[in-house]
Amino acid sequence: MENSRRHGFYKDVPDCDWDDWGWQLKNRLTSVQDVVRVFNPSAQVVEGMKAALKHFRMSITPYYASLIDIDSPYCPVKAQAIPSAQESQFLDEDIADPLEEDRDSPAPGLTHRYPDRVLLMVTDICSMYCRHCTRRRVVGHKEDTSLDPHHLTQALDYIRNHKQIRDVIISGGDPLSLSDKEIERIVAQVRAIPHVEIIRIGTRMPVVLPMRITPELVTGLRKYHPLYIDTHFNHAREITPESSRACQALADGGFPVFNQSVLLRQVNDCPHVIKELNQKLLTIRVRPYYLYQCDLSRGIGHFRTSLGRGIQIMEALRGHTSGLAVPTFVVDLPGGAGKVPVMPNYKISESDDRVVLRNYEGAITVYMEPHRWENVCGHDPACEKERYWTKRGPGMLMTKPKTVLEPRKRNIGPRIVGK
Repeated sequence: MENSRRHGFYKDVPDCDWDDWGWQLKNRLTSVQDVVRVFNPSAQVVEGMKAALKHFRMSITPYYASLIDIDSPYCPVKAQAIPSAQESQFLDEDIADPLEEDRDSPAPGLTHRYPDRVLLMVTDICSMYCRHCTRRRVVGHKEDTSLDPHHLTQALDYIRNHKQIRDVIISGGDPLSLSDKEIERIVAQVRAIPHVEIIRIGTRMPVVLPMRITPELVTGLRKYHPLYIDTHFNHAREITPESSRACQALADGGFPVFNQSVLLRQVNDCPHVIKELNQKLLTIRVRPYYLYQCDLSRGIGHFRTSLGRGIQIMEALRGHTSGLAVPTFVVDLPGGAGKVPVMPNYKISESDDRVVLRNYEGAITVYMEPHRWENVCGHDPACEKERYWTKRGPGMLMTKPKTVLEPRKRNIGPRIVGK
């Protein structure tokens, strides 16, 4: 398979260097001067970068830079990579830590929000700093690559001491910015915890630096299955021969690969764009998993769309393409309230014995409810295992009907929710 066409600036780089992820990291574009040297952009782009870099860092791999059309106002790669003046325009609704990951952190680098899973952030470094990053408050502010060993020990001890944790998501920054030895050491320690059933690695390397997915990395990590890869394609332009090879190498290594896109204004906020992306992802063995509403992080308000736009896109997917190509549209609620799925309303009305539903074409039909209400709950061995019980939230009402749910007090910026 041929390589993607490189930007002219890199046409004389030997293949042995271009295909070396270490070379790519050493030659990232990290300053206005670097971008000017490669692209010679307009004065407006230059001034925009200068304004944004007063607040946030920039880093672009040569590979990802080679996908940029610097003169196009709608280039999806440029929008995600090149800083703009809009990033220096902070809105009233912007929040430094919109998901309150710091509040839900029982140990350094660890977030425990959902009962049976935790987020383990092992580095603050990425190969590329996405302009829509939700963790820009912590990512890219220092050159240290990995979590302090003492802090990592504290995080792992917390996981060991909480047996309800069965799912560990290793994230950052980008965990694969660490060396093979470092990332394998972390994964091995997590896998050694008996009650951890699955491990996930969240990485954008297949998209922005596919050379990082080496045979050595795949061989080293495949010893720790079940291990899943969550990656982050936002536009079909990012699906290149190189990124395709990286994803297929992971799939061949036995890693299920899932994609988490972010809905970004003037990047992919179009039903046709999302449909093309998701259909092409399936051809490289990547399953569309989530479509995220853009978070309320500082300096990314220009990327946010309305929830209505996301619902419109979902209307154009459900029933109009393979179910495998339909992700779940979610909003990660401010204040650390977690992910909420948002879908078109297919249920029109209901009574005791029937539900009125519509399909993707707008056809309306009636589904007759059964008149038998008994179920298997309480009669299956799984019902006796405490680890499967729902201990908070509306799900409790199914087994504890006298439960009263009261909101927790939450701080969102200067406001308090749930007084």
